Amino acid sequence: MSTLTKLALGMMGRLRPKPARGEASETIVLPEPQKEGGIPLMEAISKRRSDREFSGQELPLPLLSNLLWAAYGVNRADGHRTAPSALDAQEIDVYVALPSGAYLYDATANQLQLIASSDLRSITGHQDFVDDAPLDLVFVADYSRLKLVPVALRESYASVAAGAISQNVYLFAAGNGLATVIRAWIDREAIANALGLSHDHQVLLSQTVGYLKG
Repeated sequence: MSTLTKLALGMMGRLRPKPARGEASETIVLPEPQKEGGIPLMEAISKRRSDREFSGQELPLPLLSNLLWAAYGVNRADGHRTAPSALDAQEIDVYVALPSGAYLYDATANQLQLIASSDLRSITGHQDFVDDAPLDLVFVADYSRLKLVPVALRESYASVAAGAISQNVYLFAAGNGLATVIRAWIDREAIANALGLSHDHQVLLSQTVGYLKG
């Protein structure tokens, strides 16, 4: 779907997800993430970049598991995560848009929980490349977890947390031969409707991940 078509449909409130490809599993149990190895941090930083051309090749489950753990997984016995959040509110939810459906990443159980049995990739951004890239991440703030933070500051706090998660994804991608790009030009209302989000939630950003189109 072209960018202009998406914009027009969005203005009319008619931007809709596509039917899922294949049958969506209610739960995808992820392999134990590999928490050691990889390239040195400074080398990963030197390779960090945004790409906008993606192969349609899907990520194997072990690689997806490693990616999600690096992004926002549990890295300590006390439940703390790989990205910071104010007061340890852990207010960001990471949704995973796959061809088979949209899933919520459960970092504690290391699994994906089905949220929508439809292909949301085409509505996670106005750019045409999001339609066919194998994976789009959506970062959603749940403000009900930030009740100790003044209302005027909640979006700012959540945006910082989402930015930290996004950078984790960038560094993982750089170190594992993947392409990625963060996107703020998105139809937040269409995404929220497709995910069935409540008024306490706000869609902040999307991030496309996949193999570079060769």
